[in-house]
Amino acid sequence: MYTEDWIIAHRRYQHLSAAYSPITTETQRERQKDLTRQVFEQDTSGDERSGPEDSDDPRHSSGSPEDTPRSSGASGIFDLRNLAADSLLPWLLERTAPEDVDRRNEASRRQHRPRALLALYPAPDEDEAVERCSRPEPPREHFGQRILVKCLSLKFEIEIEPIFGILALYDVREKKKISENFYFDLNSDSMKGLLRAHGTHPAISTLARSAIFSVTYPSPDIFLVIKLEKVLQQGDISECCEPYMVMKEVDTAKNKEKLEKLRLAAEQFCTRLGRYRMPFAWTAVHLANIVSSAGQPDRDSDSEGERRPAWTDRRRRGPQDRTSSGDDTCSFSGFRPATLTVTNFFKQEAERLSDEDLFKFLADMRRPSSVLRRLRPVTAQLKIDISPAPENPHFCLSPELLHVKPYPDPRGRPTKEILEFPAREVYAPHTSYRNLLYVYPHCLNFSSRQGSVRNLTVRVQYMAGEDPSQALPVIFGKSSCSEFTREAFTPVVYHNKSPEFYEEFKLRLPACVTENHHLLFTFYHVSCQPRPGTALETPVGFTWIPLLQHGCLRTGPFCLPVSVDQLPPSYSVLTPDVALPGMRWVDGHKGVFSVELTAVSSVHPQDPHLDKFFTLVHVLEEGAFPFRLKDTVLSESTVEQEMRASLAALRLASPEPLVAFSHHVLDKLVRLVVRPPIIGGQIVNLGRGAFEAMAHVVSLVHRSLEAAQDARGHCPLLAAYVHYAFRLPGTEPSLPSGTPPVAMQPATLARGPGRPTSLYLARSKSISSSNPDLAVAPGSVDDEVSRILASKGIDRSHSWVNSAYAPGGSKAVLRRAPPYCGADPRQLLHEELALQWVVSGSAVREAVLQHAWFFFQLMVKSMALHLLLGQRLDTPRKLRFPGRFLDDIAALVGSVGLEVITRLYKDAELAERLNASLAFFLSDLLSLVDRGFIFSLVRAHYKQVATRLQSAPNPALLLTLRMDFTRILCSHEHYVTLNLPCCPLSPPASPSPSVSSTTSQSSTFSSQAPDPKVTSMFELSGPFRQQHFLAGLLLTELALALEPEAEGAFLLHKKAISAVHSLLCGHDADPRYAEAAVKARVAELYLPLLSLARDTLPRLHDFAEGPGQRSRLASMLDSDTEGEGDIGGTINPSVAMAIAGGPLAPGSRASISQGPVAASRSGCPLSAESSRTLLVCVLWVLKNAEPALLQRWAADLALPQLGRLLDLLYLCLAAFEYKGKKAFERINSLTFKKSLDMKARLEEAILGTIGARQDMVRRSRERSPFGNQENVRWRKSITHWRQTSDRVDKTKDEMEHEALVDGNLATEASLVVLDTLEIIVQTVMLSEARESILGAVLKVVLYSLGSAQSALFLQHGLATQRALVSKFPELLFEEDTELCADLCLRLLRHCGSRLSTVRTHASASLYLLMRQNFEIGNNFARVKMQVTMSLSSLVGTTQSFSEEHLRRSLKTILTYAEEDVGLRDSTFAEQVQDLMFNLHMILTDTVKMKEHQEDPEMLIDLMYRIARGYQGSPDLRLTWLQNMAGKHAELGNHAEAAQCMVHAAALVAEYLALLEDSRYLPVGCVSFQNISSNVLEESAISDDILSPDEEGFCSGKHFTELGLVGLLEQAAAYFTMGGLYEAVNEVYKTLIPILEAHRDYKKLAAVHGKLQEAFTKIMHQSSGWEMQRVFGTYFRVGFYGARFGDLDEQEFVYKEPSITKLAEISHRLEEFYTERFGEDVVEIVKDSNPVDKTKLDPQKAYIQITYVEPHFDTYELKDRVTYFDRNYGLRTFLFCTPFTPDGRAHGELPEQHKRKTLLSTDHAFPYIKTRIRVCHREETVLTPVEVAIEDMQKKTRELAFATEQDPPDAKMLQMVLQGSVGPTVNQGPLEVAQVFLAEIPEDPKLFRHHNKLRLCFKDFCKKCEDALRKNKALIGPDQKEYHRELERNYGRLREALQPLLTQRLPQLLAPTTAGLRNSLNRASFRKADL
Repeated sequence: MYTEDWIIAHRRYQHLSAAYSPITTETQRERQKDLTRQVFEQDTSGDERSGPEDSDDPRHSSGSPEDTPRSSGASGIFDLRNLAADSLLPWLLERTAPEDVDRRNEASRRQHRPRALLALYPAPDEDEAVERCSRPEPPREHFGQRILVKCLSLKFEIEIEPIFGILALYDVREKKKISENFYFDLNSDSMKGLLRAHGTHPAISTLARSAIFSVTYPSPDIFLVIKLEKVLQQGDISECCEPYMVMKEVDTAKNKEKLEKLRLAAEQFCTRLGRYRMPFAWTAVHLANIVSSAGQPDRDSDSEGERRPAWTDRRRRGPQDRTSSGDDTCSFSGFRPATLTVTNFFKQEAERLSDEDLFKFLADMRRPSSVLRRLRPVTAQLKIDISPAPENPHFCLSPELLHVKPYPDPRGRPTKEILEFPAREVYAPHTSYRNLLYVYPHCLNFSSRQGSVRNLTVRVQYMAGEDPSQALPVIFGKSSCSEFTREAFTPVVYHNKSPEFYEEFKLRLPACVTENHHLLFTFYHVSCQPRPGTALETPVGFTWIPLLQHGCLRTGPFCLPVSVDQLPPSYSVLTPDVALPGMRWVDGHKGVFSVELTAVSSVHPQDPHLDKFFTLVHVLEEGAFPFRLKDTVLSESTVEQEMRASLAALRLASPEPLVAFSHHVLDKLVRLVVRPPIIGGQIVNLGRGAFEAMAHVVSLVHRSLEAAQDARGHCPLLAAYVHYAFRLPGTEPSLPSGTPPVAMQPATLARGPGRPTSLYLARSKSISSSNPDLAVAPGSVDDEVSRILASKGIDRSHSWVNSAYAPGGSKAVLRRAPPYCGADPRQLLHEELALQWVVSGSAVREAVLQHAWFFFQLMVKSMALHLLLGQRLDTPRKLRFPGRFLDDIAALVGSVGLEVITRLYKDAELAERLNASLAFFLSDLLSLVDRGFIFSLVRAHYKQVATRLQSAPNPALLLTLRMDFTRILCSHEHYVTLNLPCCPLSPPASPSPSVSSTTSQSSTFSSQAPDPKVTSMFELSGPFRQQHFLAGLLLTELALALEPEAEGAFLLHKKAISAVHSLLCGHDADPRYAEAAVKARVAELYLPLLSLARDTLPRLHDFAEGPGQRSRLASMLDSDTEGEGDIGGTINPSVAMAIAGGPLAPGSRASISQGPVAASRSGCPLSAESSRTLLVCVLWVLKNAEPALLQRWAADLALPQLGRLLDLLYLCLAAFEYKGKKAFERINSLTFKKSLDMKARLEEAILGTIGARQDMVRRSRERSPFGNQENVRWRKSITHWRQTSDRVDKTKDEMEHEALVDGNLATEASLVVLDTLEIIVQTVMLSEARESILGAVLKVVLYSLGSAQSALFLQHGLATQRALVSKFPELLFEEDTELCADLCLRLLRHCGSRLSTVRTHASASLYLLMRQNFEIGNNFARVKMQVTMSLSSLVGTTQSFSEEHLRRSLKTILTYAEEDVGLRDSTFAEQVQDLMFNLHMILTDTVKMKEHQEDPEMLIDLMYRIARGYQGSPDLRLTWLQNMAGKHAELGNHAEAAQCMVHAAALVAEYLALLEDSRYLPVGCVSFQNISSNVLEESAISDDILSPDEEGFCSGKHFTELGLVGLLEQAAAYFTMGGLYEAVNEVYKTLIPILEAHRDYKKLAAVHGKLQEAFTKIMHQSSGWEMQRVFGTYFRVGFYGARFGDLDEQEFVYKEPSITKLAEISHRLEEFYTERFGEDVVEIVKDSNPVDKTKLDPQKAYIQITYVEPHFDTYELKDRVTYFDRNYGLRTFLFCTPFTPDGRAHGELPEQHKRKTLLSTDHAFPYIKTRIRVCHREETVLTPVEVAIEDMQKKTRELAFATEQDPPDAKMLQMVLQGSVGPTVNQGPLEVAQVFLAEIPEDPKLFRHHNKLRLCFKDFCKKCEDALRKNKALIGPDQKEYHRELERNYGRLREALQPLLTQRLPQLLAPTTAGLRNSLNRASFRKADL
């Protein structure tokens, strides 16, 4: 309870610490507000033109491609001439010195850069933020969920008398009344007037009609019970209710007389008996119904108007409500307000008034068949409003009737806060004064009392003495009466000698209750009939309850005897249980009156142990001996023993009161420690007892509030006690900057939502006290830092060391801390706590360790207050605290540290908490005590851990804790200053560098050159770690975590990297380090991070995918020995030895890498998230460090190390590449599972770095080192920090914002890399190995230009590239061609950019590249060739490529060539012109391709044509073949893609065969014939076209053996994807000899593995249904009409994906050409007959589509055995068209003819395109008999297939049989026979056909029999009948056929005439003249 002002100690700069102002997603958002949007190519959509300068040209593209035939060179050039060029770079053609160019580039790079790099990166991971603290909430009054109930009106059928209401909440399950009563009065003024005689003027507080109820434990069993009372009248309750039940409002006129009579009677009763009440009626509302139905959003709040009361409500809702019985199902906070109209009341029954009966009724009400429902109700209308209470309601009165702010006007009608009686314990400390007593009379039994005692009432009075005038006005009034009264009566039950009561009297207890305060109960008989001579009330009994007993308040149930006589004098000293002589008692002194007292008080603990403790403390403080305690009398000699016993007994106190009085108890215990009591002149030291008691109290409080702990396991209540309420007993401190206490209105409580303005805070003084570095302390560290930063080079005066005021100095003043006051003995709390803790016994120590944080915080605040009160803040740190105290602290830290280590494996959670508490303690001490001393403690702790590490079963666990420890220490707000960032690197003289002991005369942030030994600044060397103690610790932890052999690495990586990241974020956000010079100094603390990351490179996540690319550049440079001089590994062992004093004891980890790091040492790879974070930290250091320093460091690096550094930069580019808005939208559409690692998953998904498999692997790797129990803190998923990251579906704005930030991050990261590359280039200019390094640098630059970059970066990147090329031209033109090719491709791509700035720079770069090449004197051919090839591959592969923009760039380059004065006289300009023209031609083709973008066939045809055009230029042909392969793969045509690759391989093979004759290489195209017969077209290159040694020809990387292998592998891969496994084998036949010759067994193993897979698949798929592999469907497509241009009258065979229906291709082509030519132009010819051109409409376009099947001659079928054979290498196709002589397609059998058409194509399918022209066509006509023969043969084949199928398929067999023997109607076998075999033909030419048909039928019958036999064997009993039917049908068929088949032809054996066609011979088809 609040008894004194609070003191809050906080440090001046504390808010800058990561613990208090963490960098969260929200704060990052704030800092990202003013970012500018970076422009990215991929975000600008295709059609929009960028930049204003682009908008003025109406499309400058060269008309339509048809206007410029490819041959007319002139027109192409002419077009280019007419184009407008982009703006030129003014200084490009000047010849400037390279240094000046570099300077200019650097200056432009420095402009408009964001200050804070890390503001662009996602905030540090919340899970790892162990250092996070928050101010505890100030203690405040406890409330549950609050409900506002407003009583609006109460109306009965008749209005004759006033009615009074009472509201209260009851919990049926707990059988408990859970709120006090609320009394309301809704009577009209006329009714109130009837009581004028009795009423005083009503106080405004009693006129309330609305109340706020609080419910701590909401449950579905809570009812709002409404009871009604009326003025007492003659007659029992039933009689008095009768008129209300009988009379109706509508009958008012009819019942006028009766009503008049009733009114008159009522008036009389009111006048006479107005002060008494009687029970009348009651009802209840089931709150759960209101809350749940009000929560349904579909009900309108207006229509909610009239709701029936709860129980009639039940009838509608049915019993299903009973199911919601869990506590959690019910919440009273967020429901929609509801207005209820309660219509039915139950009359009260005189015998059933008690609460027990009420609970029975309520339980019954919830049943569907309620007994209450059968009762006759009292009809009335009570309207009440129920809603959640607002946050700060106006006009509110507390339960003590004090105004609660805001209370705008004291005259407004108030709302009462109703005190809650919670259903179960509530643990909350008292925060305001409350002292209430509730009196509940239960029942009275006067049945044995003689005389007229029937209408009984009980009067209650609170007596301060025995005189009647001493009744105190402390009883709260009810409704419409005075606020407090001196007496109150219970309602009267008419004619009942033993009534029950439901009354509740609420009393305000006086602050000081004394021995003679008591409650007096007087029992009266009230005579209801006015009889002359009888008094209104007759006293018939008396009894009383004394309120104090042994100094404790008496509460609980009492059963009291009642005296008949007036009570004798001084009765109040005794209790009624004592039978006084001469007194008469009702029923012979038996207990006849049952009553219960309940107190709600912040003055009386109501717990014997607490009572005794407080009493004893009071006695000791007052020193009033002797003192009586219960039955014993305490003297000075016995009090100490009692006190000790009482301290020990505190642990037995019951938790609820203990928590409620916790502040008080703790204050008293502190007082006992600090001010030992003096008893009889002796100081009694109770310190130990008090300390133990404190430990137990803290434990108990903690246990009671287990559920409310915060993330760090602290109990918020205790934290708030230390932060606010705890103070050293004594005087007010003399505040240095205190505000005077605010005067307050005593009657007003303020309650804000978070109550910052609450009563107490307003009075509390926020003292900036515990900071050493306070504003009050002159020369404090922060003043110092700010002065240093102004770099005026000042002396560190605050350290006394060389100050004149130092003790013993020339001007030393003797300062004694002024005494606090008085001379009584005192201890210093922190000293005493430390001492007691160190010497405590095991039991107590255990309790203290569980809650060490509390004692640590208590000590810290105590030390701070001690310094402040003793005005010691300006004493030197070393003199602030005595040595013995520091020794205790050291012992304490040592022992707690040891506990952490030993308990780790028994109770990880406790160890973790202890570890954090210890770290926070040391961190706080850094602000109070000598820093050197604290550092020595930290070092000792580290050594302790290190020793344990060697024997630890699970070192990762220990390292995790130590990492947390370090992280907390480093979160100190003066972290940077504590690291002495500015001293030179010579080791300091004193062994423990503390700020106070180092004095540096030189200016600290001065710009003078640092110590020459630069290298040791970049290594975790001894000097570095001594100099920068905390940073050294942090980086050492990181180094250990990144050790390859570290166990549990995944978690350690994440923790260590996250710690560094969060610190760097803090520096970025810290206003103290905003200036660049200062930040550079801060960055020096992290320089070793560069070496660390470089050595971890092999284990970083590889963002730039590509096999074995991880150490791309290092291996390039690592030519000589394994990196000599590369002292790679994190820490050199000798250095580790040197720091033996440091945190790593000698040899503490054997794995601290010995000597050079072998790149192969893999260890545990880092996750993508950890890698990215580590890289962003590296970039931060590179961005903020001093460039000169970096340059000197780079100069000292060995080659391999430099290579690794470049690799690191390469990786940085890859890791932060921009993904484009689309990626964010795509990510968004996936919904992720919520998971703790959500952010990481999201990032990795954006980065596209993990597939499901890796994810699984990674998860298994992540299994934490904590074994099964998992890492405890993280398990309590700390949801209250991380709500934001769990919402996955982001809004459009959020995605826009993400893309904006991501773009800025990508740009800044790339620019930092570029800056660093420039530094490296400047460094290596002079070194001898510069070629290889520069090559590597250029590769990084090229990579940066190739990835998605913003326009801003590209201008700087291209500038750097130009500078590089101009400084080192030999790099590109003499070394390998790859770089040149890459560069050309990248530059061309940017030349086609939509952004004009990018084009400007790219064309400038390309021009300079050509000029450079020309000037070197080398043939210009190389660049020309590379550019042409690049353009070809660019055009072929890039979708979004814009030829129009590229044309502008070509024009720009032409302009440069024309304006270049230097080269006027050479052929350079002409050559450039030629090249540009060439490129322009390629582009023109591209335009055509663009047009056909939607028509894949046409597009591929075009590409095919372009490739044909390059027949003489193998490089370009190869490029286009690859482009085609890419396009096919994109369309899913894998077979075609594979063919392209085979052709490419054949091309390369031809070339290689020309160069050399190797046995193992293919001889040229011929070797590929088995794969495809089409390949021979690649042999068109003969020696005269191509001379292999000509420069620039066939120089691509593919024209090598390796290239050939690559192409073959790709072909095999495509074949596999297309399911053409047989072809895979053929490809590998060519490949295997090459691999064998190279002895490449690894690849051979892989190849054979793949072959095995292929063959296995062939096996699986050829068994069973052949159709498991479906290769393609073929259609003949003919185009007719001038509209088609060069397609007119062309016929093609199209290969479509398998199972394509005719309708699908028809629809696709129709749709496509309709879109091209417009509606109603395209017509599909529906038949397959030859098209007559003359009959077509010339304005229209006609397409004829026919399904065709592959056709093979009989001899071919011998070779084409498998399904694959019959679907591969197809050239001939067949389709049939039925017709009749009269033009219809189908007719009767005798006239049905058929036309067979054979088509032959130019090439065999599959080919490098999907449609091939038809080159030959041949037709044959079949006569009706021949048609019949074919049909019967087909039927017979089907039957045979179905019969022989294995495994048999009964269903199919039956289908075929049914079709063969079933009695078919038209054209079945029988009809065929009857038509053709009935009579012998007259024409002898037809004999042969006749006979053949007859034989077919015989065969057919035979097969039917076989099939029937087979079917019989297959069927079950259920199909027997069906089978018989089939047999019968077959019998009939055979009978009918019999006569037809037996006829013999007369001349069958006669020789045939020469002219007869042999229809069985294929050749005869061709000869027939049609």
